Amino acid sequence: MIKNCYLKNLPILIMQKSLVSYNSTLNIEDKFLKKNLPILKIGDKIKVGLKIIEGNKERVQSYIGIIIAKKNSSINSTITVRKSLQETGIERVFLIHSPKIDSITVLQSSKVRRSKLYFLRNLKGKASRLRQIF
Repeated sequence: MIKNCYLKNLPILIMQKSLVSYNSTLNIEDKFLKKNLPILKIGDKIKVGLKIIEGNKERVQSYIGIIIAKKNSSINSTITVRKSLQETGIERVFLIHSPKIDSITVLQSSKVRRSKLYFLRNLKGKASRLRQIF
């Protein structure tokens, strides 16, 4: 009889422990999440301001490109930004809530029908343009 009671209470104890650990991680993440981010969509042309430390000086360098992929997982949310420089495509993955990112501004929005714009990797020049939303 005692074993049956113990086994019946076991799932409840396990569930309570997992909720406690889940809530504590949420509270820790809330401290580091940025609050003043714009709404980022696939196909947006954005300007990312990065903090760069050179020696003992700190400056902000801007990176302008199109969002081709986005991954949402709370504090680990990332965006992949692609820019073309002299017929060469450069992609960079940014951690949105990183302290190295100073600012993100949306310059232009585009109408897209895909969630990942990896097809832009094969296009060059005017072919890689997206339809703009006004």
